[in-house]
Amino acid sequence: MCKHAEKAKEYQQFYRDQILNNVMPFWLDSDLVDKTYGGYISSVDREGRCYNEDKSVWFQGRCLWTFSALCNQYGIRPEWQEAADLGKPFLEKYCTDEDGRMFFTVTRDGQPLRKRRYMFSESFYVISMAEYGLAFNDADAIAKAEACYEKMLAMYHDPASDPFKITPKGYAETRSERSAAVPMVLVSAAQTLRRCDPAKAEYYTAVADEMADDILTYHYQPELKCTLENVLPDGSHIDNPAGRTINPGHSSENAWFLMSQAAYTGDKELLNKALNMFDWAFERGWDKEHGGMLYFVDVDGRPCEQLEWDMKLWWVHNEVLIASLMAYGMTGDEKYWERFELVHEYAFSHFADPDHGEWYGYLHRDGTVSHTQKGSLWKGPYHLPRCLMLCDRLLGLIAEGKEMQPLL
Repeated sequence: MCKHAEKAKEYQQFYRDQILNNVMPFWLDSDLVDKTYGGYISSVDREGRCYNEDKSVWFQGRCLWTFSALCNQYGIRPEWQEAADLGKPFLEKYCTDEDGRMFFTVTRDGQPLRKRRYMFSESFYVISMAEYGLAFNDADAIAKAEACYEKMLAMYHDPASDPFKITPKGYAETRSERSAAVPMVLVSAAQTLRRCDPAKAEYYTAVADEMADDILTYHYQPELKCTLENVLPDGSHIDNPAGRTINPGHSSENAWFLMSQAAYTGDKELLNKALNMFDWAFERGWDKEHGGMLYFVDVDGRPCEQLEWDMKLWWVHNEVLIASLMAYGMTGDEKYWERFELVHEYAFSHFADPDHGEWYGYLHRDGTVSHTQKGSLWKGPYHLPRCLMLCDRLLGLIAEGKEMQPLL
């Protein structure tokens, strides 16, 4: 039995209590679920009251995923199903433009406000519809998720196939770049579809392998000991602030996506590279002066362009907690258990709100609270609930001495 089995059981109970008795009750008591128009209002203050009625399309998908995933992990509860059933129709009816691409924000009643070039709204549509389909035996929802995913793959392989025809933000003929965030969402979505539609597991495993290979081929930089967010088409280093940017949160999230793929396929080389990604991200990202994970780091130690580079964000710590437990469970290396406990102590002593529940999202470098709101167009019930649910599962496997399982 694992030397930390008893402690893992204690942590597991803590994480389960946090998701079931703290975080989700906060959101269900808040203005999140819009019973008038459907969908979700994620911009809420410290006590859960709405301060901006505009709706993030990311969070129409992310919230639907969360309520569906809760049902898949803990069993269907009426309040979770009701929240999911209010979100799905709004997402389907109001969040996609006539050209098939999705909006970025809409009004409370679903009128379009903003649309962006990247396909992250689509990625959250895919995982949410797949998760909903699995939870409530809705084959049509899974079929819609798969159809959207195929459109995403087509745009990834051939950007010219994107139906959203606007003036480009940059000029690819001058400098074309790759972003690690795109194959990242494609690999995780493929893993979710594999679990939700096991009849197509072989296909989605191959796609996930392809996306993992692209991340490693172009963004994984062993000579620099980092994973770069933006590179040239052949993976070459761009010597400007964007090209030197390391996002420790993305690198950690990518790392556990790839660890999960390695757990499914048994690919030891993939596992070793995923562990490297995580180690490099943590070594560069952990703030040795104040504790917590920095938001951005320059690979050469030069000034970051992002003014928020030294802030501490909730979701980065969520991803490090997941990656630490996954790495420990797959290797038994004590450093990962120690890393989990270090980040756990920091996160719950700085982000958690003991008076009103849930977490603050944004801290100054010294750990003091910067923004008191609990939700925005960028923050809502997704990263933290996912972290708590997955850590519950991982800690259970560790406590019982069982082999790690794929997470998505």
